[in-house]
Amino acid sequence: MVDKNDVAAVLELIRPSLQADGGDVKLIDVDEDGVVTVQLQGACDGCPMASMTLANGVERILKDRVPGVTAVVPAAKED
Repeated sequence: MVDKNDVAAVLELIRPSLQADGGDVKLIDVDEDGVVTVQLQGACDGCPMASMTLANGVERILKDRVPGVTAVVPAAKED
């Protein structure tokens, strides 16, 4: 089981890089399969590079630093 506090701590390390570009990331959930759901905010929300930011940035770092993380997915958009 992935500890949500561990994920949150690593996201705090990533956050300054996203904020430097006018964006941010919010932790939504961590499920029992190690799937982390996040919401990209600010400039990152709707950015054409958002999927690359998730896969090559957030997901790669979380998998490297938090044992058990299997994937990082964006939160569903609210209407």
